[in-house]
Amino acid sequence: MTLPRAHGEAVLTAKFRSAIEDFFVAELPAFEPSGQGEHLLLTIEKRGMNTAFVAKRIAQWAGIPEMGIGYAGMKDRHAVTRQRFSVHLPKKVAPDLASLVSDDLRVLESQWHSRKLPRGALAGNRFGIVLREVIGDHGAVESRLAKIASDGIANYFGEQRFGRDGGNMDAARWMFAGARVGREQRGILLSAARSEIFNTVLAARIVQGHWHDGLDGEVWMLDGTHSVFGPEAMTAELQARAQSLDVHGTGPLWGRGELRSMGAVREIESAIAANNSELCHGLEMAGLSQERRALRVRVGDLCWQWQADAILRVEFSLPSGAYATSVLAELGEVTPPPTTPAPPPFRPG
Repeated sequence: MTLPRAHGEAVLTAKFRSAIEDFFVAELPAFEPSGQGEHLLLTIEKRGMNTAFVAKRIAQWAGIPEMGIGYAGMKDRHAVTRQRFSVHLPKKVAPDLASLVSDDLRVLESQWHSRKLPRGALAGNRFGIVLREVIGDHGAVESRLAKIASDGIANYFGEQRFGRDGGNMDAARWMFAGARVGREQRGILLSAARSEIFNTVLAARIVQGHWHDGLDGEVWMLDGTHSVFGPEAMTAELQARAQSLDVHGTGPLWGRGELRSMGAVREIESAIAANNSELCHGLEMAGLSQERRALRVRVGDLCWQWQADAILRVEFSLPSGAYATSVLAELGEVTPPPTTPAPPPFRPG
């Protein structure tokens, strides 16, 4: 589905990921290493490799099973990325780091830590993205960037959640209809179904004009946390907090149980659930519980530079779980270069 932009019509068209170096992402760590323990924390800069491939490579270097490698988040192959990996070395003896280094992998830092690095153990990510073949008025583009910096963006799940050409949604419906899938594939499809419902709710809130300032019955999330409170009736104080990005309205991550929202918010969410009953029922039967996700996300330390008339570099930070592609989509039609043909779509066995 085509998702409405929170800040108005597109102000540019552009290409991104024209080269691997045009997309840079660095994890923002959530903690400092303890300096002691059985886990070696490596900060790796990699080029043109996904996280799972690097984890396997580190395991081979360390001579341990892959389950002994930890990482906080998955990073794309078509990028230059920096992220942490933990390596379980009970004897506290690491192989020579130089033997791990190659043209496409550098070790920037190594320190000991007391625990394996768990998924999600990062504060966010810092991005540096180069847009090429930019068509659009420079003044309008810069005004939109300033609006994003001051007001945040709609916290849509990115298109990568839905697979190539959105194929994960068809696969999710087949799964809910009884098709058997593997455990890993099942988790991917459940996430896609939840994301579809959330994005639909957020899109409706944007169209109705109150995605950012809240309604009666809103469930709120504190900025920079996953802490929620409410539902509450709208007050001048809440409206002021929402305008200052101190709190954000939320939408449902569907599962079992009652919606937490009330009033006008619940009416919107219930109507969308009724129109997506197949997905909602499948998520409930899968055992997931109702959760909430912020409708808006703050974009930190946003800056930009025109490197040429049609080349724009933007840098910004996002909390964990937010998508850089959602920032780009708020600017306009930003497309990657052509890719290899898509594999055949999933079909139930």
